[in-house]
Amino acid sequence: MSEKPFSGQVALVTGASRGIGAATAEAIAAAGAHVVLTGRDVKALEAVEERIFAAGGSATIAPLDLAEPDAIARLASAISSRWQALDILVINAAILPQLSSVTDIDGPAFNKALTVNVLATQALLAAFDPLLRKSVDARVIGLTSSVAEKPRAYWGAYAASKAAFEVLLDCYAQETRNISKIRVAIVNPGATRTAMRARAMPGEDPASVKPPEVVAERLVSLLGEQFASPHRDSVNSLS
Repeated sequence: MSEKPFSGQVALVTGASRGIGAATAEAIAAAGAHVVLTGRDVKALEAVEERIFAAGGSATIAPLDLAEPDAIARLASAISSRWQALDILVINAAILPQLSSVTDIDGPAFNKALTVNVLATQALLAAFDPLLRKSVDARVIGLTSSVAEKPRAYWGAYAASKAAFEVLLDCYAQETRNISKIRVAIVNPGATRTAMRARAMPGEDPASVKPPEVVAERLVSLLGEQFASPHRDSVNSLS
């Protein structure tokens, strides 16, 4: 009988309908946690939930658009009415605007990316901080991108949003590490076989990059480690 290291814990994974989010949600559920799945695609969320149930896990879907006003506040209210604490928060959902030169960035698309990648991150941290503080072993993991640290031509909009994303998480980690048990990790998944990657790299052979399950495996392993906060990690292996 396999061990369930997260048995009795509650996890929230954003962008859980597909890709890294779905794989991570399934892996965390397999490790024993009850996982709350968020995303905009209801059918895709239901499919992930069904796979978790079929594997003997436990999950709840919570369809929402992170860009919608008050959506995160409503989610926090719903979760706090059912559970006393949140043990794991994986901030995975993100929007990749169309790649373009800085001078040609589409304003509305950039605003939406900033809303989901940055403003929603702050809202998630603010809304769930009280529940995270009630956990005896709270962990927050944010998925970033290499372009946040090493900007690349034509990636300005996305890179700027992920750089701001990292700053928010790093500051939150510094603000909480000495007064709570919350630990924060910023993880760069590296090149991964996702729909977002396919849009950004249309000529790339999908088989040349690792599947989301490799990232999920590392995230579950990291969640079980006693890392110092803030912690930075990357997942580069191909499986």
